[in-house]
Amino acid sequence: MRISSLTGARIAVAAAFFAQGFVFISLTTRLPRFLEQWGLDEVALSLLLLMMVLLAGVGSLVAERAAHRVGSAPMLRLGLALMVVAVPAITLAPAVGFFVGGVALYGIALGLVDATSNMQAVDLEHRYGRPILPSSHGYWTTGGIIAAAIALATGRLSPEVGAFVAVVPLAIAFARFVPRVAPGADVGPGVGVAPPHQAAPSDAAPVPAPVPWKPIWLVGAGLVVFYMVDTTASTWGPVYLARSFDAPGNLVALATFPYLVTSIVVRLAGGALVTRFGVTPLLRIGAVVASGALALVALAPTWQVAVAGFTVLGAAVALVAPLSFSAAGRIAAGPTADGPAAGDATTDGTPADGTTSAEPDRARTDAVIARFNQFNYVGALLGAVLTGFVGADNLRLGFALPAVLVLALVPLAPAFARGALSRR
Repeated sequence: MRISSLTGARIAVAAAFFAQGFVFISLTTRLPRFLEQWGLDEVALSLLLLMMVLLAGVGSLVAERAAHRVGSAPMLRLGLALMVVAVPAITLAPAVGFFVGGVALYGIALGLVDATSNMQAVDLEHRYGRPILPSSHGYWTTGGIIAAAIALATGRLSPEVGAFVAVVPLAIAFARFVPRVAPGADVGPGVGVAPPHQAAPSDAAPVPAPVPWKPIWLVGAGLVVFYMVDTTASTWGPVYLARSFDAPGNLVALATFPYLVTSIVVRLAGGALVTRFGVTPLLRIGAVVASGALALVALAPTWQVAVAGFTVLGAAVALVAPLSFSAAGRIAAGPTADGPAAGDATTDGTPADGTTSAEPDRARTDAVIARFNQFNYVGALLGAVLTGFVGADNLRLGFALPAVLVLALVPLAPAFARGALSRR
């Protein structure tokens, strides 16, 4: 299958993000049911999530190694295919051992899809020459919104209904718009498999400079903060409503649904917001608002007030993840052969000095994005695991911790603005 246009490539990237968000939120909104079904407490769930996050890190490392040899597109397909197996294993498990095995397999799939979908999106953003990551992550949120809506509608039905979630990654993994290519094949922009990179002749492009890891670490620290907050909300939000407020079982998904709705509104407008206000002010204001929203959740007298806090939180932190991957991709690409840094473009997408920039080194960028994705799981560990341990006796304490830590985005925000792309 050949995708010959940026539009086709963007559809493929959007579908991958959609599938990831749909499956993840489908499972997290059912966590209270799983806890009840298998008799797990907060500590046991924290350990289970720890296993899942560590295996997601393994999946991301596998994606880094394999993408250089076979390309990110086949690894993306593999990750989606593993989800097709993991979801029924989790939702239809006849014994707790099968349930744990399903969660382990899902962890590996999560890492594969996280890394490769962001590789694809970063490359697509380089080709467009304008912000693409906010809207790409918006499709993740779209999938999550639909999953949360289905959870609200089917909350009183048996957990086995969740097995049908596997249909979405199945359909997308084998869809015609997702590339089926061999290494070295000529494919469309943004979704192709880069051929194995060989040593260039001496008269070709100069050897690229070493990856500047210091600014990537700063942006990565911001990504850790985001995923700590995001995982706390998406993983523990439904459990918080169910156990701290005894909210009706069919309404615990409201911890997630409005959070995702406000998130997608901001993400779809992300390109325009970044162009108008700039990266640094947006992130700093968002951090302060997010801290207040989490404080509202932790101090909420009723579950309805907690839901209001989650709603504000979704808008406040929506742009952190896409802007972090975008920044990491620009930093990884480094100066092009013609001189301008990647992303130093005018509003029409051409380099500031009028020259045509060289194509970024796809293998180098993919490797950096896969490693950068590991910050995702550090944040997930803090959000999913630390929140559970801190809030083992009182989940309010679990939400108070990220209310303080999210303020770290205030000093980290300038690192996200390095070589920011213009929006056409």
